[in-house]
Amino acid sequence: MLENLSTEKRNEKTTSLDMLSVKEALQIMNEEDAKVPMVIAANLASIESVIKGVIESFQKGGRLIYIGAGTSGRLGVLDAAECVPTFGVPATMVVGLIAGGEKAFLQAVEGAEDSSILGKEDLQRISLTANDYVLGIAASGRTPYVIGALDYAKKVGAKTGALSCNTNAAISEHADTAIEVDCGPEILTGSTRLKAGTAQKLVLNMISTVSMIGIGKVYKNLMVDVMPTNEKLVERSKRIIMEATECDYETAEKHFELAGQHVKPAIVMVLTNTDLATATEKLAAADGFIRRTLD
Repeated sequence: MLENLSTEKRNEKTTSLDMLSVKEALQIMNEEDAKVPMVIAANLASIESVIKGVIESFQKGGRLIYIGAGTSGRLGVLDAAECVPTFGVPATMVVGLIAGGEKAFLQAVEGAEDSSILGKEDLQRISLTANDYVLGIAASGRTPYVIGALDYAKKVGAKTGALSCNTNAAISEHADTAIEVDCGPEILTGSTRLKAGTAQKLVLNMISTVSMIGIGKVYKNLMVDVMPTNEKLVERSKRIIMEATECDYETAEKHFELAGQHVKPAIVMVLTNTDLATATEKLAAADGFIRRTLD
């Protein structure tokens, strides 16, 4: 029942929220937000399991597919979009699906999240395969759209995960791995864009970032596959080359241009004192991991 969900219960600290001063409201909100990382810490084993599954899917040429409704769906779409410039991957590698389609990102689409068939159809539309990993996201943990998607994904043979903000969530029963980050009642009853949304965003950060680390998209702690799509990112790219190789700006700039403004091969060129063709061959043999080109 809805009233039994932690995300729907009233927070005893804020029953007089409308009477609090701005300072008092902020203090309570901050105190509640501080609980989120601790709850996530208790779920690291499940998050690790999901990430290992995602890495395996990537290694098979599969995709990470986030699917959710409302705030949960928007957070999935956001994380997927940010993977493209951060890790230099195609937009098809990490996909965010939201109940109601793209227009639902900005405006609620009534009834879309209540249809399990729409969840299945959205996965069919992108030609889901057994090599993909599907992560269903629902703060309540009971969204039919997500359940329908997870059930279809399992029929196809794709690995599945469920991210919810309630314990014993319904969607957990429909996934291979369940992440349940129950942060307790919101300060504004039922407003899951608050603590629940923060928890989901932090978990998605972990999943996408650590999965990309697992396929060689990071060297040391540097974004070596960043896409230099503007002036700021061009300069950041040169700085990354400098920091990765301990070379000067002129050397970094030279190799950045020689590598066609691709950071990773430029770094390998400097570190191994080779030309672009050789650096590219080394990276291919090393599955994209810069460290392995140095062995």
